[in-house]
Amino acid sequence: RSAVRVTAEDADEGFRPTTGTIDEIVFSNSKGCWGYFSVPSGGGVHQFADSQFGHIFATGATREEARRKMVLALRNTHIRGEIRTPHGYIIELLERQEFRESDVSTAWLDGII
Repeated sequence: RSAVRVTAEDADEGFRPTTGTIDEIVFSNSKGCWGYFSVPSGGGVHQFADSQFGHIFATGATREEARRKMVLALRNTHIRGEIRTPHGYIIELLERQEFRESDVSTAWLDGII
């Protein structure tokens, strides 16, 4: 299984929380991949809210299958509005060889942030 938190954070600014409207969320559940969002299209994230507003989950017969499904789900998820999300950054992490080989740790992550 694989899970990704959907957050209103700007990866280019040290994952600083962002606020504002969410004009549109495009996400489709598929076989082996599902998600939910606590803020609908037309909603928003305010300055006193937690930056997390959803989750996406993927499952597969192997870790690699779940990882591929997650990458595809993230590539097909579009969140438009004033907020920023780290989806592109997360896709890059999931595509790294170290992640594919499960050769990761918090020290590894700290070293590439």
